[in-house]
Amino acid sequence: MEDDQHNDFEQGGSGASATYPVQCSALRKNGYVLLKGRPCKIVEMSTSKTGKHGHAKVHLVGIDIFTGKKLEDISPSTHNMDVPNVSRTEYSLLNIDDGFLSLMTSDGTTKDDVRVPEGELGDKLESEFGEGKELLVTIISAMGEEAAISLKEAPKS
Repeated sequence: MEDDQHNDFEQGGSGASATYPVQCSALRKNGYVLLKGRPCKIVEMSTSKTGKHGHAKVHLVGIDIFTGKKLEDISPSTHNMDVPNVSRTEYSLLNIDDGFLSLMTSDGTTKDDVRVPEGELGDKLESEFGEGKELLVTIISAMGEEAAISLKEAPKS
């Protein structure tokens, strides 16, 4: 081997993929799936039988977990579809600063990159935090995106 040859690996991920394949017929309602490249929760699905030599098709309707948009897709039941790795984490709310939530993780570090959610949840979050309540915020994350989806009052210790 030559000495001037060196491999430079700038960034290594954790090895966990953002998505994993699942056969279309194995998907279930209330599960998650990628529709048109967006992580969605399945709200409706139906299977249609086709002619003599055709494949059964699965019609999926999903709601984007971040934008709330309705997306649809049709796929043969034998094909694989990508399912996003979706994780939910609870954080303590420390502060609301410039439209971003300042959250504390379980190991005591702060996380300041989640936006205040729009609409009713954001209003409730800001008003309850303004009242001095200690809040726990649930953050859902998938495919490098994160959003606050719910809040509850922290248990009094």
